[in-house]
Amino acid sequence: MTDPAASPDPASPDDAVSPDPAARPRRPGMKRALRWGVTILVVGLVGWLFARSLAANWTELRAQHLRFSWWWVAATVCFAGAVAVTGSAWGRIVRWLDPEAEVSAREAVAVQCLSWVLKYIPGQVGSVTNKVLWAGKKGISRTLILISFVYENVFLQIASIVPALVILLISLGPGVLGANATLLLAPLLVLIPAAMVLHAPTFRRIVDLPLRRILKRPVPAEYFLSGPRSLVSVLEFVLPRVVNGVGFVMIAATVSDIGPGQWLPFAAAYALAGAVGILAILVPSGLGVREAVIVLVLSQYIPAPEAIVISLLARLLATIGDAVVALVYLAVRRTIPQEIRP
Repeated sequence: MTDPAASPDPASPDDAVSPDPAARPRRPGMKRALRWGVTILVVGLVGWLFARSLAANWTELRAQHLRFSWWWVAATVCFAGAVAVTGSAWGRIVRWLDPEAEVSAREAVAVQCLSWVLKYIPGQVGSVTNKVLWAGKKGISRTLILISFVYENVFLQIASIVPALVILLISLGPGVLGANATLLLAPLLVLIPAAMVLHAPTFRRIVDLPLRRILKRPVPAEYFLSGPRSLVSVLEFVLPRVVNGVGFVMIAATVSDIGPGQWLPFAAAYALAGAVGILAILVPSGLGVREAVIVLVLSQYIPAPEAIVISLLARLLATIGDAVVALVYLAVRRTIPQEIRP
């Protein structure tokens, strides 16, 4: 029998506050004006942060006098495509946690793309807020969506760190660490709490501690993935990292003369850099941190100046890719029925 708390009721105790009977209902015009005002404010903030990031990246790169390559376009498409693939994987998590939730792959991709664009608000506040607000409109438990957000980030970290470090250790040996052991091994510390998330009973106890006081009841067991499903999700989240890696290798090949033997380590370096960048939650997209990891690893294969140029070019094209993600959101959203559009 399904736990009543798991039913998609937007007015459930964990998702809503009882209305004040004495409160006067807002007029539709005021609500519409408030919604548009907030939308304009958020779009303006994200647009300003995006433009500032793009300008900074271009300023750092233009002195290199690089010649345009169509491989850059393909790499940008890969970066944007990886976000869509991540959205599909996240949507599967939501459907597993709430089988009654009618969330199509297209809708999940649209929600993910919008959350990705909102990542320019530091601390992932915009990303998680977008998903929570979408859940409220869909009648899906907001608590469930917050848990799915934790799963998404943990699975991405595992899918980035573990394969990348294995590849780099095989390719370069323990010598890749050297004086940089602290920087490269720091992500491994993330795997300790990640292992707790993979174990549903432990993860539930951790989540239950702060939320029990708020919800006045335990978090439903249905809001947590089983061990086998968690492992399947981890494998599914490897795919967007592969897509990103392909794009990064395309960029590197336009700057440096690299052969097939370097493709896999280069892709691994970009995945590891992405994981470290996510950990820098107070910086939009881990600005600067990701490039440091890329240069550190790539300089083991190619001259450091070329590694620096590759890292800067990847940053610029990834930023342009974010604009493509916004276009993907608009395009996919148009294919979704108006009444359920995110």
